[in-house]
Amino acid sequence: MFTVEQRDVLREQMLRLAEEDERVVAGAAVGSLAVDDGDRFSDLDLTFGIADHVPVADVLDDWTLTLIDELDAVHLADLERGPTTYRVFLLPDALQFDLSLTPATQFRPAGPRFRPLFGDVAAAAAEALDPPVAGTLFIPTPPVPGDLFGWGVIYALHVRACIERGRVWQAEHYVGAVRDHALSLASLRQGLPAVQARGYDDLSADTLARFDDAHVGAVEPDALWKALAASVLALMREGAEARLPHADTVAQRLAELR
Repeated sequence: MFTVEQRDVLREQMLRLAEEDERVVAGAAVGSLAVDDGDRFSDLDLTFGIADHVPVADVLDDWTLTLIDELDAVHLADLERGPTTYRVFLLPDALQFDLSLTPATQFRPAGPRFRPLFGDVAAAAAEALDPPVAGTLFIPTPPVPGDLFGWGVIYALHVRACIERGRVWQAEHYVGAVRDHALSLASLRQGLPAVQARGYDDLSADTLARFDDAHVGAVEPDALWKALAASVLALMREGAEARLPHADTVAQRLAELR
């Protein structure tokens, strides 16, 4: 598992990259590290404002190449919320990095866990934040192999942090998400519906046998770790069966969870 020192080094590398990129006009820490020092299991979340004449996608693609080429990052998943694009990376030693970019005129807090680091926050932020929107049990995942695999990995990392923090019910919730994303991948592979568990019961007996230990027997750490290990193993197998890029690399980085 990554160390706090590795996370701090990555933070400085990304802030230096932002400082050297004239397209970036503002930056902020978000997530748990924005309000305090977080803990040993906090991942890194940074958000940046991009000059309005520059397409956000151009900066995101350039930075993605840098992260892959120089830091051996794996691109797991993307998410768009309003004007902001989020991209999640997995670095060596299972360090998760959440990068988000927003046009400068709309660069403002989306919640209380937002600490400006440089540049200006949009003036509207001082007047009113966007109204809250209803949440969902899980982030909607398109039934596409790469997205299913990437979000399954993200949820697996959530489980680890929740168990270590003693948040066992939250951990149980995310174990289910890892298992479901692996089952959805299996459904796609066998030509079955991959949404709302519609294909699960029609999966082959051999495939379903892989999930025998993926259900949480008790809401306590040992049972959670056991179910997580089985769910991650199934997810990694399905990623390999789908011939996803970096599936082997991700499997190596999640080895401690299996």
